[in-house]
Amino acid sequence: MLKNLKFLVFTAMGACFAFSGFAAVKLPAIIADNMILQQNTNVHLWGWANAGETVTVTTGWNKKPVTVVAGTDGKWMVTVKTTKAGGPYNIRFAGTNTLEVNNVLLGEVWLASGQSNMEFFMRKMSGGYTGVLNYEEEIKAADYPMIRTIDIPNKVADEPQQDFTGVWKVCSPQTADTFSAVAYYFARAIHKATGYPIGIVNATWGGTPAESWTRKEILEGDSSLQVILDRYKKQCDEYPAAYEKFKAELDKWKADTSKTKPAAPREPMGPRHSNSPYKLYNGMIAPVLSYTMKGFIWYQGEGNAGRAAQYHRLFPAMIANWRNDFHNEKMPFYFVQISPHRSQNPEIREAQLYTLRHVAHTGMVVTTDNGDSLDIHPRNKKLVGERLALWALKNDYGKKDLEPSGPLYKSMKQEGNKIRISFDDADGLVAKDGDLKEFTIAAADENFVPAKAVIEGNTVVVWSDAVSSPVAVRFAWKTVPWPNLYNKADLPASPFRTDNWKLTTDGKN
Repeated sequence: MLKNLKFLVFTAMGACFAFSGFAAVKLPAIIADNMILQQNTNVHLWGWANAGETVTVTTGWNKKPVTVVAGTDGKWMVTVKTTKAGGPYNIRFAGTNTLEVNNVLLGEVWLASGQSNMEFFMRKMSGGYTGVLNYEEEIKAADYPMIRTIDIPNKVADEPQQDFTGVWKVCSPQTADTFSAVAYYFARAIHKATGYPIGIVNATWGGTPAESWTRKEILEGDSSLQVILDRYKKQCDEYPAAYEKFKAELDKWKADTSKTKPAAPREPMGPRHSNSPYKLYNGMIAPVLSYTMKGFIWYQGEGNAGRAAQYHRLFPAMIANWRNDFHNEKMPFYFVQISPHRSQNPEIREAQLYTLRHVAHTGMVVTTDNGDSLDIHPRNKKLVGERLALWALKNDYGKKDLEPSGPLYKSMKQEGNKIRISFDDADGLVAKDGDLKEFTIAAADENFVPAKAVIEGNTVVVWSDAVSSPVAVRFAWKTVPWPNLYNKADLPASPFRTDNWKLTTDGKN
């Protein structure tokens, strides 16, 4: 997965915001021109000033000033009530100096995060980002001034950071090229359906695992996740010697001019590595914890596929961590199930399905019809973003007639030499383009063989003449499946298995 694409090296912000002796009012990057604030709620506005300095905040939608006194550390924060979607407004911050934030809209704010498939830009770029389908035409048509985004630069941090460097971008043909493509299509779908301004806070980094986005204390508090920190400590201890070996191998690789040149050696894990546990949370999530948002959209999992069994605990723990730190246990969290690719085992998709089933206020987008066996970055981000938007439109924006989910495995029943599979979200089951595909069946010997399958009402009956006493069924259970089971909403069924037999990632932590 891609790394370092938008990495910016800049001074750690945590220490530099102790403003003793610094009198000017200062605002964080996220409170700036063109920002979008969450409508119809209480939002935080904050910054820094001289210790003991009085700061007066006046918003354009209610005109009533709010005052606050900066603490001994120079920090201040006010809570203001927002009204219904609208604008533009300005916000005035007055202390020893006066700052004005302009072109502010009230609307809906979502945090988009994950690894490279969420980071993936609208336009083609070097390093494997091939651009969305028809990206030239899509960018030319991206004239949506009420859609805006702010990118949080890639940052590894030992401690939680207070700020970052970035600006809000108004969506236009001149700026949309570097928008997260999935987030753009998600925002566009919601904006078109509701008319609301949509703000996207983009915190993404290619190739990163979920533990990088999880607070250290969460990992420490779970014995099954503590192993991640133990391994990391060992890797950091060994890093100086490992890095010297890496440099020698890299020099040798650079000098190799043969036609059969192998892949470049990988830099070993160390204290500044992008895959470091908890440090992306510190550098890229912590700075925006005070910013009121509607919910999260997430596209990640490739970085944890080799430890998919562990992801059953890690992913729900990360979601709970974010909700707790944003002070909203019901904050919607909508995510993408990993697309077919030769490197992605079916076990990571099962872990994601498990999370959907066991964590409230979540939604999952199935993408078995959007894979590429050779390219881990499928170009059809429109499909992904719009399917994510279905969850938000139904659950958060009152579009109750929408169906956001394809068929989800519910239960099985053995009927002689056949097994009947029942599903949720199974209204109008259909096999696209012929007979059902990608079903396998096994007896107690755990030997799965290809199976026949037919739709009967809202169930699927599965059998094989080679298995007289079947006990288990699996569906789309391989790295690159091409299943064709859909519901009447034209959404594909999630891969699943009915058994609980040992898998390849069991015990891999």
